[in-house]
Amino acid sequence: MMNALISLLLVLGLIPLDFDPTKTPIPIGHRGLLHYAPENSMAGFQACIELRIGFELDVRRAGDGTLVCLHDATVDRTTNGLGSIDDRSVQQLKTLDAGSWFDPVFSGETVPTLEDVLSLLKGDRGSGILVAVDLKVDDTSMADDVVGLARRVGVLDRLVFIGLTIENPDLRRRIRQADSKAHPAVLSESPEQFEAALVDPCSDWIYVRAIPSAAEIDRAHARSKRVFIAGPKVAGFESVNWREAARSGVDAVLTDFPLQFRKTFRTTP
Repeated sequence: MMNALISLLLVLGLIPLDFDPTKTPIPIGHRGLLHYAPENSMAGFQACIELRIGFELDVRRAGDGTLVCLHDATVDRTTNGLGSIDDRSVQQLKTLDAGSWFDPVFSGETVPTLEDVLSLLKGDRGSGILVAVDLKVDDTSMADDVVGLARRVGVLDRLVFIGLTIENPDLRRRIRQADSKAHPAVLSESPEQFEAALVDPCSDWIYVRAIPSAAEIDRAHARSKRVFIAGPKVAGFESVNWREAARSGVDAVLTDFPLQFRKTFRTTP
């Protein structure tokens, strides 16, 4: 199935072989490649890795405490089951079909654990891939558990923590306490928040929803912080805004159209 998906994207001209990632922001596929594979699925994440595209994933806990990748608090929308994930162990979640709702060719896709996904990044195969970890829930051990897992798998340096992290200073603090090399993001939606983000002691990414100025990006970089843009300005097929974000110097862009984003910056037809 993976080779077929890659072949289709090649035919559509959505894989620019001459793309230079050092000259444009890193594209981050929202929930993977959600227009080509089920969201938060191993098929979508594997395709992103093969195509050298970053991706975003959502993290919740199954009823037995296992970290799993699901956007919703229930399994209703993206599986053939019904009910809260809190009521199912990871083994029970794994019995659900998490692919057929998208397309019958993905029948048999299961709900991945966070470890399943992070293990795809081991070694050179995941080199250069940036993964945005959207923490949908928090509890007393979430920071330790998610950071500890990433460290154990050997991919902590490739993750940026978003979701609840961006607005919760205590969660950012706990993530940094779990490992000083972890990369939490902090939200900036106003000039005042941007100033606070520049000096936030427990983050090295600034999360914005409006395109910053080049001067703001320069100030962030001068403080060894990188800038991550998400939201309506860039989530859709927004080539004009993508280019503006690139000109400003934004480091990463979260979008539903990462392949089209990359194609926008191709240097050859």
